[in-house]
Amino acid sequence: MKRIKSVILFIAVFAGSVNAQNIYFTKTAKVKLDATPENPVEEIEAINNEASSFVNRETGDVVFAVLVKSFRFQKALMEEHFNENYMESNKFPKSDFKGKISDLSAINFSKDGEYKAEVEGTLTMHGISKTVKAPVTFTVKGGKFSAVSSFKINLSDYGIERPSVVKDKISETATISIDASYEPKK
Repeated sequence: MKRIKSVILFIAVFAGSVNAQNIYFTKTAKVKLDATPENPVEEIEAINNEASSFVNRETGDVVFAVLVKSFRFQKALMEEHFNENYMESNKFPKSDFKGKISDLSAINFSKDGEYKAEVEGTLTMHGISKTVKAPVTFTVKGGKFSAVSSFKINLSDYGIERPSVVKDKISETATISIDASYEPKK
């Protein structure tokens, strides 16, 4: 909980240090984690609808914070194994991303439309930080905007091991999909 408070404090301090009209925020971003293998025995998917995020339209800064225990699976046993055996959520309670929109000039936040861009930054998960790049589509409509992205990670890069008993049931890579709707910070 202390870590989440520090992320929120970081966001508040950061947001206060720049022009507030350029800060857009959400506490209900959807993050989907899919580690379903090619020939699945069953789907290995989890959804978290409680991710916090902000985007600074002027600087292109992007931040996401996700509580690991907020991911929900179809089966309670999968959720329990995810938290205890794989993500060790008591030890690593959150994952976060801090980065920038690489080609900010390609997006006109003042004009309705769909804009393709790339975000690059540091994803921290399971206590390990790695640089990631991801394509993102921004949709601007009526003074607000949404962002949709999807990218793959190797679980082993983040120290997440697949026991030999379930190696065939869980993919080596996971697809992370983001869907966030932003509103101006007030």
